[in-house]
Amino acid sequence: MSVCRRFDGKRVLVTGGGAGIGGGITRRMLDEGAAVGVMDLDISRLPEAAPDRLFAVQGDCTDAAALGQFHDDFCRKLGPVDVLVNNLGQSGRERSAPFHESQEETWRFVMEISLFSAMRMSRLVVPAMRQRGGRIVNISSLAAFNGEPGLADYASAKMGLIGLTRALARELAATGTTVNAVAPGAIRTAAHDSLPAHVVQGLIDRTPAGFVGSPEDVAAAVAFLASDEARFITGQTLLVDGGHWMI
Repeated sequence: MSVCRRFDGKRVLVTGGGAGIGGGITRRMLDEGAAVGVMDLDISRLPEAAPDRLFAVQGDCTDAAALGQFHDDFCRKLGPVDVLVNNLGQSGRERSAPFHESQEETWRFVMEISLFSAMRMSRLVVPAMRQRGGRIVNISSLAAFNGEPGLADYASAKMGLIGLTRALARELAATGTTVNAVAPGAIRTAAHDSLPAHVVQGLIDRTPAGFVGSPEDVAAAVAFLASDEARFITGQTLLVDGGHWMI
């Protein structure tokens, strides 16, 4: 697939951009000419191409001080942020449970990684974007819409991210900054490799399109919303889910 160069000269930050959906977004932005900053616990799988345009830091995006340092170092090295992709997020995974059995410790972890990290990162970039304009794209989830059983905390955090998207979109619209969200459904990442075959097949069977998506599918939607082509779109949520949820 050929891609255009919509982000030549642009500076993009991607939280949790080392692999999976975040890795797909990082690669797409690099392919389209951007200078990209990534903070993740594991950055070993990032592409080696374009080292002058990739600023990668191994670190915990839920650590407010580390996040602030990452932002400041990126800006000193490459300049102010044009596009922020708040990709970081995670369910409780093995700690997930029906709500009546769930633990507040897990709720707080899920809220911290899936919502608070995005709020902190957005607050870091917004002052410059108020002066220059910019793009913020938040990665939500189909779970926010369909209320996946056992994921009440994750669904709450991801719907909270949509509320943040709408509120920031209204606050920043007059500055030339747009804020949108992308909500992926079932996307094939390394996490799928640990699932039993019948579980993966069940995901496929429940997807009207007949297959699960790839990180590249999500990255394409993010790249559009982050581009000048989407300048008149703000406060919206685009579901990339093969037809699960139709508005």
